[in-house]
Amino acid sequence: MALSLIWPAAALVGLTCVVWFVLYARRIPYMQRNRIAPDRVASRAQVVELLGPVQAPANNFNNLLELPVLFYFLAVVATLTGRTGEVMTAAAWAFVALRVVHSVIQCTYNKVMHRFLVYSAGALVLWGMWAGWAISMFR
Repeated sequence: MALSLIWPAAALVGLTCVVWFVLYARRIPYMQRNRIAPDRVASRAQVVELLGPVQAPANNFNNLLELPVLFYFLAVVATLTGRTGEVMTAAAWAFVALRVVHSVIQCTYNKVMHRFLVYSAGALVLWGMWAGWAISMFR
């Protein structure tokens, strides 16, 4: 069984971990500097209101738990069905690279149109991977 999709999936987990650390590396010092007690950010509305200036990494972390779930599932399904050829593997790495660029944009200067274009490109790669897998299953 070819395991070529395991490394891109592991890389995406690594990116998610890095963003998680960035989230708290920004959030905790911000809360300390502004004397925001943890109890004051118990709801999403309070987080948005009080932590808005440092919320981008948290938003990105949430993004990394949305569309990438379909990528992780496809990596497992394609591996189990033996549909992990060179094209699928290259597309998987392209998806991961686009997610990295998306995360860098969102966690730094956060220009929405730049982020949207990269997100859309990644989504198209992922939908193409799913279509390729489905077609290969009917051959």
